Amino acid sequence: MLLWVLILTVFGAGVAVPGSNIPAPTKARTLSVQAWISVGFLSFLLFTSDPFDRVFPPPADGSDLNPLLQDVGLAMHPPLLYFGYVGFLIVFSFAVAALIEGRVDAAWARRVRPSTLAAWMSLTAGIALGSRWAYYELGWGGRWFWVPVENVSFMPWLLGTALLHSAIVTEKRDAFKSWTILLAILTFSLSLLGTFIVRSGLLTSVHAFAVDPERGVYILGLLALSIGGSLTLYAWRAPVMEGGGLFRPISREAGLLVNNLILATAAGTVLFGTLYPLLLEAVTGDKASFGPPFFNAAFVPMMLLLGPFHGRRSLAVMEAC
Repeated sequence: MLLWVLILTVFGAGVAVPGSNIPAPTKARTLSVQAWISVGFLSFLLFTSDPFDRVFPPPADGSDLNPLLQDVGLAMHPPLLYFGYVGFLIVFSFAVAALIEGRVDAAWARRVRPSTLAAWMSLTAGIALGSRWAYYELGWGGRWFWVPVENVSFMPWLLGTALLHSAIVTEKRDAFKSWTILLAILTFSLSLLGTFIVRSGLLTSVHAFAVDPERGVYILGLLALSIGGSLTLYAWRAPVMEGGGLFRPISREAGLLVNNLILATAAGTVLFGTLYPLLLEAVTGDKASFGPPFFNAAFVPMMLLLGPFHGRRSLAVMEAC
């Protein structure tokens, strides 16, 4: 979490740097939102997970790192994921600032594009390194095994891909404005949800960091305040921002819209398969497990359907980036 706050500070410094083309009111609101999130994570460190808390009496010989984790690729895996998560936090801060101002335009989309692209590329690299490690260290055979702790990084990647496409349309055609804002909020929401799952002790995994419910409850409260507040603000302000560019039913923009809907549905499917067993056990005490058969049956057809809408549109997105 110290690393998370450090990366957050670096991103914030990039927004606050003098001479940027961000208007002063927008910059102030964006940094204010980011500062509130920073306060939440710093208070988490101070009150529930103090990294400077001393162990007494000190052990004569401390525990070594799990041999499975002693790998260069895995050493880069968490920092890259955090870089992606925090990058989407900056986009989230821009989105909340736009909701407060009540204005989303091409200039706003142009400002959030570098952070979106950097976050998406970092998250992609982090997931790829983690998958490579699982391939030769855990014997996963090069297939995605749909482990819940891995799914929590895959879900924001899916919505981040949709956000990257949608922001381009907002910039070039002045369309998808409310949808782009919603994607920015939901992408960071899933990043924060992943932090909650990994640190709450809900799941037993080589990736899990803690089994202390107090930490999970604290992050859950932070999730409720930040995401609940932003979605409430979205419900209030987004309707007045809609409008702008129009496009034909058969066009590049229409294809990108279908692309976005498929990616969002895919992320929702992974979210359902990941959380439903946990919710079922919490409510009824019954245990259930959604493994590769469910995910392959539900997810793979959507990705096959995504293909025809993704090729040329992705080329257009990369040209715009």
